[in-house]
Amino acid sequence: MQNILKQFNIEAVNSGASTGSQWLAAGGPELVSSSPVDGKAIAAVRTATRGDYDAVVQKAAEAFQAWRQWPAPRRGEVVRQVGEALRSSKEALGRLVSYEMGKSLQEGYGEVQEMIDICDFAVGLSRQLHGLTMHSERPGHRMYEQWHPLGITGIISAFNFPVAVWSWNSMLAWVCGNVCIWKPSEKTPLTAIACQQITAKVFAANGVPEGVSGLIIGEREAGAWMAEDPCIPLVSATGSTRMGKSVGAAVGARLGRALLELGGNNAIIISKEADLDMSLIGCVFGAVGTAGQRCTSTRRLIIHDSVYDSFKDKLVKAYGQLRIGNPLDEQHHVGPLIDKQAVDMYLAAIEKCKAEGGRFLVEGGVLEGQGYESGCYVKPAIAEVENGYSIVQHETFAPILYLIRYSDLDEAIALQNGVPQGLSSAIMTLNLREAELFLSQSGSDCGIANVNIGTSGAEIGGAFGGEKETGGGRESGSDAWKAYMRRQTNTINYSTKLPLAQGIKFDL
Repeated sequence: MQNILKQFNIEAVNSGASTGSQWLAAGGPELVSSSPVDGKAIAAVRTATRGDYDAVVQKAAEAFQAWRQWPAPRRGEVVRQVGEALRSSKEALGRLVSYEMGKSLQEGYGEVQEMIDICDFAVGLSRQLHGLTMHSERPGHRMYEQWHPLGITGIISAFNFPVAVWSWNSMLAWVCGNVCIWKPSEKTPLTAIACQQITAKVFAANGVPEGVSGLIIGEREAGAWMAEDPCIPLVSATGSTRMGKSVGAAVGARLGRALLELGGNNAIIISKEADLDMSLIGCVFGAVGTAGQRCTSTRRLIIHDSVYDSFKDKLVKAYGQLRIGNPLDEQHHVGPLIDKQAVDMYLAAIEKCKAEGGRFLVEGGVLEGQGYESGCYVKPAIAEVENGYSIVQHETFAPILYLIRYSDLDEAIALQNGVPQGLSSAIMTLNLREAELFLSQSGSDCGIANVNIGTSGAEIGGAFGGEKETGGGRESGSDAWKAYMRRQTNTINYSTKLPLAQGIKFDL
């Protein structure tokens, strides 16, 4: 790991405030990043003060005046080169993601690949920032719409995807002509520094103005500065529903824009006509991948009565085969939770579930002994529950899977929708009518609805996000780029007269 730290010059930086290639002498308290893999300190960084934050914002505002004048395809070419730099750094950055966050090495590599993919998407997008043309009711007039950059995009990201979510936002924002300031999770600051170093080299080689890529590392108050700052027209925040409500209220109070990607409480419906063996793979990965710390992690399985017992037995057997340990060892399926606070929440959720009447088929607990010295490794658990339990209605960021019975599809859909969150959902069925009903306006109320794949592992080509307490935001693919721009409607009169709309007469 020391070689990786040297490759990205992380230990030499020791600063939590950057305008791109320039690192400020950050004056805040020191933040030590420790790995949940082994509990060891990786490196320390000085957090940003309010003064550091203001300096980064000022530089970003100056850079925007120049950056927005660059033609979009030229901005896209810079992003293409960022993608190439990420390809060259994929192994090292993927390992750093895995070690600092605790996800499996394959998932670490996958996260960097997701960054590369969004760069490719953004390059194509740079030539497609198009508006509509409309016929005017007035003769000799033409109407059309165009899209302009907003200015500074503030990005608040979570620990579970420490680099990918930043790339979803920044690559699209950059090709749209915005500049970005990133506030990463205080639990994973080193991966953010590595990304800043990668980007800075590409930007410097292309003469990109200093300030287009800003970085602020700090505790929660740094996110509050961003949310309350009228200089930042758009704040994209990923995290818990509690955090999102706070950010949304602060941004809304100043009539800014908030793009919120918040909690999920995702369910898979297992139909009596499902391919149970195929379903098992999606359910187990969805529940234990990233140790249950994805916003799209599978929290609930809603299983038809006729296959409930047989599928339950398959799950219990599969859980008995899970290998838990160091995520850098590719033989392991499950790594650690992010920290001991997460472990405490996991244990509290298990006790709450039992108190409400839940019956555990696979017991949870904290693993101890050789290889588990960090105290962050836990056992994936399975419990039979009722959907109405308060703990089931709540998102627990840990590998706890709840099993619920159903007898007909309308009931299953009602159970699926019967939680405050609305991010990802899925049905496993070979029945076309069931699949179509699930995807219809009478079906899933989530932003993502899948058939015969799990809730976890979205591709970058589609817009990502959810409804209800998930926040309503959309990132990544499709037309999510419009969130980073302002729409302008234009009317051009090329006639010799000035008629008014709606036939209004105003003669002088």
